[in-house]
Amino acid sequence: MDDLQPTLHSNYSASGAPVPEGTLVVEKGSSSQEFAPKLNRTAADVVRFLFQNGEMVTATAALTDEQMELFALEIGADILLVEPGQQEEMELQALFNDDDDDDPDKQQFRPPVITVMGHVDHGKTTLLDKIRHANVVSGEAGGITQHIGAYKVKTDNGGEVTFIDTPGHAAFTKMRARGAQVTDIVVLMVAADDGVMPQTIEAINHARAADVPIVVALNKIDKDNADPQRVMAQLAEQLLVPESWGGDTIVVEMSAAQNLGVDDLLEQLVAVAELEELTANPEGRAKGIVLESNLDTGRGPVATVLVDKGTLRVGDPVVAGAAWGKVRALINDQGQQVKEAGPSTPVQVLGLSAVPQSGDEFRVAPNEKTARTVAEAREQRLRLAHQRGDARVQHGVKLESIFEQIQKGEIATLNLVLKADVHGSLEAVTESLRKLERDEVKLAFVQRGVGGITENDVMLASSSNATILGFNVRPDRKVRELAEAEHVEIRLYEIIYKLLEDIEKAMLGMLQPEYEEVVTGEAEVREIFRVPKLGGIAGCYVRSGVITRNSKVRFLREGTIIWKGTIQSLRRFKDDAREVREGFECGIGLSDFQDLKEGDLIETFEEREIARV
Repeated sequence: MDDLQPTLHSNYSASGAPVPEGTLVVEKGSSSQEFAPKLNRTAADVVRFLFQNGEMVTATAALTDEQMELFALEIGADILLVEPGQQEEMELQALFNDDDDDDPDKQQFRPPVITVMGHVDHGKTTLLDKIRHANVVSGEAGGITQHIGAYKVKTDNGGEVTFIDTPGHAAFTKMRARGAQVTDIVVLMVAADDGVMPQTIEAINHARAADVPIVVALNKIDKDNADPQRVMAQLAEQLLVPESWGGDTIVVEMSAAQNLGVDDLLEQLVAVAELEELTANPEGRAKGIVLESNLDTGRGPVATVLVDKGTLRVGDPVVAGAAWGKVRALINDQGQQVKEAGPSTPVQVLGLSAVPQSGDEFRVAPNEKTARTVAEAREQRLRLAHQRGDARVQHGVKLESIFEQIQKGEIATLNLVLKADVHGSLEAVTESLRKLERDEVKLAFVQRGVGGITENDVMLASSSNATILGFNVRPDRKVRELAEAEHVEIRLYEIIYKLLEDIEKAMLGMLQPEYEEVVTGEAEVREIFRVPKLGGIAGCYVRSGVITRNSKVRFLREGTIIWKGTIQSLRRFKDDAREVREGFECGIGLSDFQDLKEGDLIETFEEREIARV
């Protein structure tokens, strides 16, 4: 219709895809007074039309999606319904898409962003210490990194490199779980006197999941018991074959403590970065990722951000996740205030309204009003999503839904994190699972390891949409709570054929009802008492739930099940007790088990029948 003119035009949808020309963007839940002017009509026109179609509404009442679509169809208008606040977010996206990101004339080489990962005490922070000529390690508690540090350093040839030092892989994975691709290259620190350790393997898996190049820094070669060839063999077992062995993995032998080989490592990193052809447009509005954030007593919300494109300046209105504000100050990694920060530059940002989350995207908005509207709308959507318990949409499929995907004729990939009590069991389960693969079902082991299920395992499973399978191992309470919050499924088995049977039945869509084990209590052994005729009694502190006499019990040592049975006796001081609740101490006597040690966990549980999906 000729008289139909949009009052607000947006070129892009919230996902960044162009909105068809002539389509009007309308917020869901708009009233007739808000909706009608966008279509060049009055509120009375909308109310009258809906009344004629048997629906009574007032001019100020919120309209349903169907009511708005019905009126738009009547007058021949095309509308796009969006969530409240999403309109401004679309306009913000349109501004960035209009910045000519792909214009080759505006692209400039940017410094590579390098994440240093590896096993604890293999020299990650010591390496950065030497590169920055600063003493970071002495300021850390126990010499172990307690936070994410981001540092920009100059190389001898005049180039620049940005390093990210992580306290573990959880932060790295959390950011990737939110869709943030932060790093360009991963430096894997491996000690020549220690070799490939469990956290080293975790780091390799995280780097591969992020699909970034891996450069191995073989550290501590100056130690008397260093054995570089043995470590290279272990790396080859993880499919990181060194170049000196005919592979394509760069391995630099070095000693961070003695400052040997550090320059060689930097040269190799610059060479890898050149092959990656890393570029960015330094002009226009800044965009990037929040690396970490905290609430400072004197300065308020503080966010460490890494600029991806554009230039961030003091005074810019910004939105970061559900936080917004005007940049009050920018502080670089040396603790100095700066006026601006370009691509691949880490800075602390002051002036936000709230503390954003690691992995949140930050953008410079055209004005404070837009930044505030977008942030508040995001906060509202996050709150609603949390209330609904919505899981993120990710790649891969869950175990329960794999048959549904097979029926659609699609090839399903079942991502698995596999943990077992001993290496022999791990290999046996792995080989048995591989035999279950079919043309339409592929199994991908995101991580395999020996030991209890950890929070790192849950975060890795969350970011790769994997199911965790535990064989003779158990997660503790914190891990279970994290898995529930991240919508990660953990399946635990003690008999290998039951594990294989479940996977096979899931592929056939024949999962049967099963008994669910519900953990009712958890107690920590703090002292062992020897009583004549009764044997060992565990003096315990109840950490969570309720410990009940005669309940089924599982005895855990470092996350591994070492015994199952029942509680034979339960006492508070000298009196028999029927149950002992969280926060109290008690004495527990176990049936037929005397191998008690301080620090062991006693986990009580009950079985409830549930119907599988």
